[in-house]
Order: sequence, then structure tokens, then C-alpha cells
Amino acid sequence: MTTQTKIAVVTGSNRGLGYAISRKLAQNGIHVVLTSRNETDGLAAKQQLSGEGLDINHHVLDVNSDTSVTQFTQWLQQTYGKVDILVNNAGINPTATPEESSLLTVRLETMQATFNTNILAVLRISQALIPLMKLNNYGRIVNVSTEMASLHTMGSDYYPLAPSYRLSKVGINGLTILLARELQNENILVNTYSPGWMKTDMGGENAPFTAEEGAETAVYLATLPDGGAQGQFFAEMRKFGGPIQLQW
Repeated sequence: MTTQTKIAVVTGSNRGLGYAISRKLAQNGIHVVLTSRNETDGLAAKQQLSGEGLDINHHVLDVNSDTSVTQFTQWLQQTYGKVDILVNNAGINPTATPEESSLLTVRLETMQATFNTNILAVLRISQALIPLMKLNNYGRIVNVSTEMASLHTMGSDYYPLAPSYRLSKVGINGLTILLARELQNENILVNTYSPGWMKTDMGGENAPFTAEEGAETAVYLATLPDGGAQGQFFAEMRKFGGPIQLQW
């Protein structure tokens, strides 16, 4: 690793989509800090990727904990002195529970927990790491959303109602727009994307695509050139054969 090497943080990356994003970023010559709440799971993932010859480090991170985020940020500052890329992948999806089939039965405590992880935790880690991006006037932030959060199609799409998940991702889309607006005069590009339905613990075995395919757009957005897209919502690239913007 040289002083010119980009440093990427991927939240919730010991498995599934986050793991696939970490691998693809590292395959592009980026030093990846893989994070997980559980140290054993994270170290096992790091060992697997390091065994492929990839430049990977690991640190415990609970995005719902102020203390954990503060400790992680201090470690990044001491270890690297900067952060170039942040992929906000960590999230939860309670869609499979029966109560999530209707707004009339959804449990408010479930919705609150989903919002805490899918929106507030993203803001927490972004607030912590953006100052490290500003040090070098460079940053790329990628937020993981879903087509289910598109207000343009929400009234007629074929997806489950899934109110907690959908509304949390509507929130992440709004956060993306506002953060991009606030950073419009900085070389910090903030975008969000839908990785689609994938074969992960969250998506299940019936999903049509792999996590590796779902990671493609994340890597595209994480490596945008200066002056690239800012505050936009992208589809998974495999669906259209290239980077296509979705309607909010």
C-alpha cells in the first residue's frame, strides 16, 4: 500500500453484498477496511479475502453505537490518516415477518429499529468519516437502497408492501440528496443505488442474481472520477448493461 492507495470502508461486510463489494474494490487496487459487529466473523472474512491476495484489513464496527463509531474513526485516523470511500451497506430487512404485509399491522418498534439501522446509522457513520475525506478534498459515498423505495413506482410495483424496509430506504434516498447538496462544493460525491434481488441471507436462494452482480454498481459509484454523478439514484448495472439512473 502506498500513500496514493485509496482507503475504502464497507459497513456490514463480513458476508453477502458487503463482502462482494469489498472483494471487487480490492480487486481494483483499493485497500478495503472490512467491518463487522462480530469480530470472529469479520476476521474469518478478512482471512478468506487476504488468501486471494487482496489488500484487506478488518475492524469491529457497530454502526448503531456512538461509542463503536467513535473508536473506529479514531483507529482510522491513527492508522491511515484519511478515508476515501465509504459504502453504507449495513442494513436490516424485516419484510418476511407477517406484520410487514400491512401498514395496519406493522409493529412500530420494528419500524423504529429498521430506521435506526437503515437511516440513522448511515448518518452517524457519515458524520464521523466525512471530516477524514475533507482532509484530502476527496470522497465517494455509496448508500445501498432499493427500487422498492422509488416513489415514482411505489404505487404500482409488484414488490411486497414491506413498510418498514421501504420507508427506511425512502429515508436513505432523501439523506443521499441532502448530503450531496451540502457537499456540492466539495470533491465528495454521494450517490445511492439498488443492488436488486440477490442470493444473500437477506434475499434468499430464490433470488435471480448473485451478490457479486449486485456489487457492480457500488464499485462503479465508489470509483467515480472527479466531477462524476452527484446525488443520484442508480439501478443495478446488470439489469440494463450499464449505469442507469432511477427515478426517485
